[in-house]
Amino acid sequence: MELREKIQHATKEAMRAKDQVRLSTLRLIGAAIKDREIALRGEAGQAGLADEDITSLLSRMVRQRQESARAYEEGGRLELAERETQEIGIIQEFLPRQLDPAEIADAIDRAVADLGAASVRDMGRVMAALRERHAGQMDFGAAGALVKSRLMS
Repeated sequence: MELREKIQHATKEAMRAKDQVRLSTLRLIGAAIKDREIALRGEAGQAGLADEDITSLLSRMVRQRQESARAYEEGGRLELAERETQEIGIIQEFLPRQLDPAEIADAIDRAVADLGAASVRDMGRVMAALRERHAGQMDFGAAGALVKSRLMS
């Protein structure tokens, strides 16, 4: 089942279960997908978003909510931070399983070894390989710092 179909199915299930938080989050996901498709209509040959594009969109939504939750916590708005955290959990259901720190370190070591990367100048190639192999499975901002420290040593 395609990612889009899973989201649509989950939306129907949330409607049946009358789960308002889940339903509103799933509707936000659906609206974001439609907005992205409309933006891409002008480009030739774009019939719809591929699963990789949807995964990227969902990852961006998670990052936005993490930032919002942090801001709400700093501002003392704990109920809003909790709502953002709930939305993060719902969105993450549709993302690939996140790698744990040990798996991320192994993936970096493998990419460095496979590419024969020896210095920081090879960082772009290593990051490209990681993005290709592990799309949606890790925070590439944090992974970038790990790759840089690995290549500097």
